[in-house]
Amino acid sequence: MRLDHSDDALNEVHEINVTPFIDVMLVLVIIFMVAAPLATVDIKVNLPAVSAEPQQRPDEPLYLTLKSDLSLALGDESVSRERLPSTLDAAAKGDKDRPIYLRADKTVPYGELMEVMNLLRAAGYLKVALVGLEKASES
Repeated sequence: MRLDHSDDALNEVHEINVTPFIDVMLVLVIIFMVAAPLATVDIKVNLPAVSAEPQQRPDEPLYLTLKSDLSLALGDESVSRERLPSTLDAAAKGDKDRPIYLRADKTVPYGELMEVMNLLRAAGYLKVALVGLEKASES
């Protein structure tokens, strides 16, 4: 027995089935939640020594030294952190583009070195070169 409905054609459904899309997105969220902590593992780094070509020394270099007792010296004279901007201005004759050669004792913590670099930046000296010992080339 057949109930006759006017035509045998199926009507098209004009709706998007989003259920499979939501399932895939939830699986991806779970995968990223598990994988993200694995990507941020703390790694101990032992940086290698660099044997770069030595640069030519300027006529009157401005050496700022961070000593092992965390005191500063500009050239051969000691300077306090509060007086550093005015002392640099006097030594550089107001030339903010003059490079400052920063050298630090190897026992100085990295955070202290960055603090001195921040002091230089706050004083307007953006050209800072780090000074180290030259590594003997192995030929």
